[in-house]
Amino acid sequence: MNQSTPPPQPLIIDDEDRYSRLRLIGWWDQAKISAAKILVVGAGALGNEVLKNLALLGLGKIYLIDLDEVQESNLSRSVLFRHEHTGQSKAIVAAKMVGELNPDCQVVPIHGNVMTKIGLGLVRDCDLVIGCLDNREARLWVNRMCWKTGTPWIDGGIQEINGVAKVFVPPDGACYECAMTENDYRLISLRYSCPLLKREDIQMGKVPTAPTIASIVGGLQVQEALKLLHDLPSAEGTALVFNGVVNNFYQTKYTRRDDCLSHETYEPIQKLPLGNDATVGELLAAVAVANNVPRESLSLQLDRDFLLRLDCRSCGSETEINQPLCEVGSSRGLCSNCGQAFAPVLTSEIDAASPLLERTLAELGIPDFDILSVDSEESEFFVLLKKMG
Repeated sequence: MNQSTPPPQPLIIDDEDRYSRLRLIGWWDQAKISAAKILVVGAGALGNEVLKNLALLGLGKIYLIDLDEVQESNLSRSVLFRHEHTGQSKAIVAAKMVGELNPDCQVVPIHGNVMTKIGLGLVRDCDLVIGCLDNREARLWVNRMCWKTGTPWIDGGIQEINGVAKVFVPPDGACYECAMTENDYRLISLRYSCPLLKREDIQMGKVPTAPTIASIVGGLQVQEALKLLHDLPSAEGTALVFNGVVNNFYQTKYTRRDDCLSHETYEPIQKLPLGNDATVGELLAAVAVANNVPRESLSLQLDRDFLLRLDCRSCGSETEINQPLCEVGSSRGLCSNCGQAFAPVLTSEIDAASPLLERTLAELGIPDFDILSVDSEESEFFVLLKKMG
């Protein structure tokens, strides 16, 4: 007996459903978008466009981090900001405005530096990261976080009416650092040469941009995010470059460098009942018990350089700092006695004999829900800190 093919079901357009036109796209899965979690790094002109697009799509949960406040000059390029928002946190304002644009979107604002406020556990929990940054150092940091956790990320950059979007998918493809040049490394190292200890000095020269290019690149970033969320072919390991002067668009494929420092992954991961309020000593003791190794053989490897003190090679004076290097401002870079530049004394490792053993992880600049690397003489252990609240 032949079974006839059932007749096609009529397509019903529900104008009461705000996503009804999106559902008409053949491969569209609104449930997948509503369940997605994305970290957006940066809430400037580009970040505004990305957030606007994610809100219109009904993206489920957005973590948003930015360290700046709204300025009057932002109002010509940032669709979410108003005059009354000047002086307020960009992340907090943008989160509120996205909520008004689409209440279906849950936005978690984080006011601070991505290098000290975002733990690897959060990046690991997200489906992808979208970078809307204005400096190489932060991009390199985000790239390394994403590679350690196996999280895809989409970088964006704009200048005047030109822009680029780059798609990176770990672990096998090319990453942001694979495409870095010697000049890129030189400019990042300049960031840490005394007395230029903090990003505030580099930021004195603002990058000129028009709102039009922010719309174009932000649209490209979210469109590539949609492809990744729907498991569609994406521009993995590729730069999508737009020259607005001549309206020329082209793609550049990056080559993976096998010796790239960003390709380290943190796995397997152990969960211990410790937060970043624990001391280094408590962490080393817990890792020792969990893995049956002597505590004396363990050392905590710091992803963020820790500034112990500033030494003046001219007059011999010393100034104790004990802060993450990325949090130390330029005002600390000159000796108050002779006016000469200090030399920073740094550490990136804390062993069982260190005087920093009683410092809390938070005091070392380690954020909530981070993943830490603890080494022994023979092994490396990766530890996930618990969420604090």
